[in-house]
Amino acid sequence: MPVTVIAAKPTEEVKGNFRFIDIGVNLTDPVFRGYHHGKRKHDDDLEAMLERSRAAGVKSMIITGGSLHESREALELAKQLGFYATVGCHPTRSKQFDSFKGGPEAYLAALDRLIGENLNGRGRVVAVGECGLDYDRTHFAPPDVQQRHFRSQLALAKKYHLPLFLHSRAAHSDFVTILREEGFGEDGGRGAGANGGVVHSFTGTGEEAVELMDMGFHISVNGCSLKTTDNLAAAKRIRPEKLMLETDAPWCSMTSTHASKQHLTSLPVSLNALYFPPATKPEAFAYGRPVKGRNEPCAIGGVGWVMHRLNEGVPFEKVTEKAWKNTVQLFGLHELTDQ
Repeated sequence: MPVTVIAAKPTEEVKGNFRFIDIGVNLTDPVFRGYHHGKRKHDDDLEAMLERSRAAGVKSMIITGGSLHESREALELAKQLGFYATVGCHPTRSKQFDSFKGGPEAYLAALDRLIGENLNGRGRVVAVGECGLDYDRTHFAPPDVQQRHFRSQLALAKKYHLPLFLHSRAAHSDFVTILREEGFGEDGGRGAGANGGVVHSFTGTGEEAVELMDMGFHISVNGCSLKTTDNLAAAKRIRPEKLMLETDAPWCSMTSTHASKQHLTSLPVSLNALYFPPATKPEAFAYGRPVKGRNEPCAIGGVGWVMHRLNEGVPFEKVTEKAWKNTVQLFGLHELTDQ
């Protein structure tokens, strides 16, 4: 139901029905089950975390699959929770294609089968990925390996007419070159049988954002996308019809050292309590309270608020509703329309 929140400034009133779909959340990470760096630090609090997200207006999530194994886990969790999942292999894990029993063809075939068997109903796969290029972490996989297995996953998007869930770090030139060569240069590859996609956790320049949008792709932002003044300048250039929101939880927290902090200071107190509830250290865990240092989907409202502040004069609800509608349309989440 609609919410009216009185902000810190008596003259500012924030009205609306603020709802979100977190398009990038790593719910398979053991940290949501109490394991930090391989050690049990506290009780499993996945359900409490989900309850906080619901209270903050998060109606659904897309669980990220970053490898064959993780994609299977993401789909299983998505079915249990009534969410959605992506299926693919992150560029930093792309050496898994070569080390897989049967080789790269067998790994790709396994991804192919996983997609084909989970296209309908509760917990379905809604995108191919996370795939792309990451030249910040080539010690995990060299560029040529990343490029080869990025191309093979693009073929799956065309085969199943699914959107792409894309990753690009310090690799924009090669990233867009490969997309263009594989038929994704215009309208998100729809002319080649594909169905667009989103570059998630965007940290590139404004010019790069414009090029990707002109190619037909959406841009998704989280805390990592809003760290610096340059990040904010780039985020400001994202067109409303191409905007999506995410947290990339448990990663990409928004902290007091980030440039986004200046915009979060205007977040109404009541919304701040929902999006950023007080957290405790893992060692002082209290069930029902967030764990310090672990990002959660409830923080997506803070991401939306910063985008609202960057789009001066555009109401918060208008920004969040546009991101909602973009997400429903791209990923075919039409059952969420009346949520």
